[in-house]
Amino acid sequence: MSERVVVDPVTRIEGHLRIEADTEADGRISSAWSSGTMVRGIELILKGRDPREAWAFAQRICGVCTLVHGIASVRAVEDALGYRIPPNAQLIRNLMIGAQYVHDHVMHFYHLHALDWVDVVSALSADPKATSELAQSISSWAKSSPGYFSDVQKKVQAFVDGGQLGIFANGYYGHPEYRLPAEANLMAVAHYLEALEWQREVVQIHTIFGGKNPHPNFLVGGSPSPISNDPSSATGGAAATAANIVSFGQIRDIISRMQQFVDQVYVPDTLAIASFYKDWFQRGEGLGNFMTYGDFPAAGVDDPGSWLIPAGAILDRDLSTIHEIDLNDDSQVQEFVGHSWYDYEAGKEAGLHPYDGETRLNYTGPEPPYDHLDVDASYSWLKAPRWKGHAMEVGPLARVLMLYASGHEPTRELAGAVLQQLDVPLEAMFSTLGRTAARTLETKIIADQMSGWMDALMANIKAGDLDVHNDEYWDPSTWPAEARGVGFMEAPRGGLAHWIVIKDGKIDNYQAVVPSTWNAGPRDPSGQPGAYEAALMDNHSLAVRDQPLEIQRTIHSFDPCIACAVHVRDEDGEELMSVKVN
Repeated sequence: MSERVVVDPVTRIEGHLRIEADTEADGRISSAWSSGTMVRGIELILKGRDPREAWAFAQRICGVCTLVHGIASVRAVEDALGYRIPPNAQLIRNLMIGAQYVHDHVMHFYHLHALDWVDVVSALSADPKATSELAQSISSWAKSSPGYFSDVQKKVQAFVDGGQLGIFANGYYGHPEYRLPAEANLMAVAHYLEALEWQREVVQIHTIFGGKNPHPNFLVGGSPSPISNDPSSATGGAAATAANIVSFGQIRDIISRMQQFVDQVYVPDTLAIASFYKDWFQRGEGLGNFMTYGDFPAAGVDDPGSWLIPAGAILDRDLSTIHEIDLNDDSQVQEFVGHSWYDYEAGKEAGLHPYDGETRLNYTGPEPPYDHLDVDASYSWLKAPRWKGHAMEVGPLARVLMLYASGHEPTRELAGAVLQQLDVPLEAMFSTLGRTAARTLETKIIADQMSGWMDALMANIKAGDLDVHNDEYWDPSTWPAEARGVGFMEAPRGGLAHWIVIKDGKIDNYQAVVPSTWNAGPRDPSGQPGAYEAALMDNHSLAVRDQPLEIQRTIHSFDPCIACAVHVRDEDGEELMSVKVN
């Protein structure tokens, strides 16, 4: 007889995610269900508003992915109105998105995902000298002396002696599935702390071009950041508020430090940790279907040939065939609510293209407290998006596979080198650990690209091109009575798109289909599971049922972002996170 394991909430993610899984007597997961337990209502808030300000509201969909929703929103309006943005604005956006990628992926690995593989408490028993030798054997990173690791060890000991693990809380330390030697654990913990310091600097790119972080400013038609090539702008005056020679120097320095941390810390750590968990290259795939929208245009979003990341779909692991996608085709992307707490006017079985999307809330789930969701009925606030009827995975793995399949040589070389070092085949990428490795590979690819975008921007400025905004259609009197458009991008977590319908100068309908809706969504009316659900049913067993570390590993490999408030503590400060076995 199977037992139901409930993880609620999944910790170290943005938002509130509940996982229920049926396990057999041997611990094997036979079925799994993913439930987003908080509702998102931005689409309703945006109706009737000025499309030019939609980005400011859309950014509030998520506290982590703020920039990407802003970009998708302005692109949606630009697509609807037929805007072309200046080359400088495109390069600035590429730099801002690239900085988001590098920052987001590094922070996810160390602060959200690494603790699924790293036993923090074990680090207390490590020999700092042996840790130093290990670190120096895999990287030239400067912070690798025995004294340095001894100091880190003392910091962790202080957490433990204080009766709590603080920032390292919510881990199943001592779990039998932790395999790293103590020295590798100590090295990873040290880099965890270093990443906290590193990330303070890299976000400055958003501040320079967007005025602030975490909610930088955007502008329909281009970039809100003027550019000045006046040498005096560095010393004061009105031009000092523009991007100038000083800020450009800062950006170059930040990019250099990004690349150094990725090359000398992130990549070596991923390879070192993966070498102890090679069996995780054989579980956690699930769907085998992958999709990308495409991004990082060199000549504009209307020129797919110039995109760094191509658009397309891969079905059934077949990398020899890339299927074309059309986000405007109402027969391709559709959202279903057969197992979601929404209603459609046409009924629960209908699938709606986002242009025609409806946000009709209808909670029919159990009243808390409750033990289990009724998974045969509706069980999530997430819809179930499908492409031509297929459940699809989006994210770093999808993008790396798409780059590989399309013949992108840097990706092929990098992936080949990593697979060779780990002594695993290409098929190993279709897995939990493959997903984690793909994120690392992608980070290096994007970090290396950023210098080129900066060079191109500087070349334009030196040639006298300071234009960052096209105001051709800024005045609503120039707009048609009705227009619709889609703004898409590759967010760090995967394909993101906002669909907008504009009537008489106001937003008539707005629908955002986010990466974690694709990945974390529930079953559709035909019973197809979402990517999380399918991955958990792919060769997973729980060694300890009330410590579902294996579930955490696979769910975190997607980098969930559920786009809601996190409710893990009550008003008295008591933890509400629980794992139930029934």
